[in-house]
Amino acid sequence: MMKNIGVITSGGDCGGLNAVIKGAALTASKMGMTAWVVPNGYAGLYNLVDLPSLTELTRERIEKIDAFLAGSEAGNSRVKVSTIKDEKKYDRIKEGLKKFGLDGLVIAGGDDTGSVVADLSAQGIACVHVPKTMDLDLMPYSVGGDSTVNRIAESLRDLRTTGRTHNRVIVVEVFGRNAGHSAFNGGVAGDADIILIPEVPVDFDILYTHVKELLVKRIKGSDVYAGTVTVVVAEGLKDASGNELVDMSTPPDSFGHRKLMGAGKYVVQQIEKRIKADPDIKAFMKETGQFVEGVYEIPEVREIRPGHLVRCGFSSAVDVNFGLAVGAAAVRLLSQGITAVTVVSFREGKISYMPVAEAIAQRHVNLADVAMIEDLGISFGRKAMESTVQVEQFSGVPTRVY
Repeated sequence: MMKNIGVITSGGDCGGLNAVIKGAALTASKMGMTAWVVPNGYAGLYNLVDLPSLTELTRERIEKIDAFLAGSEAGNSRVKVSTIKDEKKYDRIKEGLKKFGLDGLVIAGGDDTGSVVADLSAQGIACVHVPKTMDLDLMPYSVGGDSTVNRIAESLRDLRTTGRTHNRVIVVEVFGRNAGHSAFNGGVAGDADIILIPEVPVDFDILYTHVKELLVKRIKGSDVYAGTVTVVVAEGLKDASGNELVDMSTPPDSFGHRKLMGAGKYVVQQIEKRIKADPDIKAFMKETGQFVEGVYEIPEVREIRPGHLVRCGFSSAVDVNFGLAVGAAAVRLLSQGITAVTVVSFREGKISYMPVAEAIAQRHVNLADVAMIEDLGISFGRKAMESTVQVEQFSGVPTRVY
């Protein structure tokens, strides 16, 4: 019988995590259990045995947690337990759990976190995984995705003003690792002109042609010669040879990931190289009253990296609702002895879950969705594909987040 549960948030921060903590803690209280914060992710779990005390999530303490705030009251870390250089690491973790009488764990995190959930479960530690990643590459939805998409869309909206003021091409690099969901959905929502994602190889000649046509048309069509073009780039974009753009000067983290850097800068370089070699640009700059010899001869191309601004601040309504629900569901699964699984949803009185290994299998942007958006005029740096559409009558209950 579960009496005490630990709540852990792991990996990167994002929207909805505090909602998960609150949903889990309030449900535990309702069911006669007690929830405790295991601080700072898997680092805290490993060092649990040395901690003098844990914070109990009493009703009064829960009141201090705002579900609408992004980030995590429990703190996060990127630690892969199996790589810890301690032969007795699992025994140490079990001793820590025993010390504080913790019968099970609710663990919120992404695919790396989920792999550790599977690892801990194999060692006999009762865990339930709550899917959390702003990358949106876990099935079928993960806490944090919607908040990040909204922040990306807001950035694009705001950056359009500075882009138009200076007639710049604005290249915005966003998170997402090897899947393009954040760039794709955020770019569409932010009315981007071009979206570059790992799933679609980029032809930079086609990309440049699209940038040039839009910029020239907009500036020439303006009564004050003002215009801009916005490009969204997923950080996991590959170069022309299909290689990841990683910072090899940084050591890999415990999950083997090096810092992805340079996708936005690489795109800027590719566009600038073609602008400088284009004989039409000088005439265009002169025609629109912009050309100044040796000072201002070509349009500016600027890279902006919102970085952690897309994962902080406030959580979206979707993530708060979803986070509360799946946090509550995780506690109920633990209480029924259902462990080593990932929560899918909790709605209409039903909790859905799936095996962790299946949940953390990476999901990529569907190319049929890309083709549909291409039909609407957004470029993906390739010759637009003709979309194939099937029409069918829907039967059943529509899938929804909340």
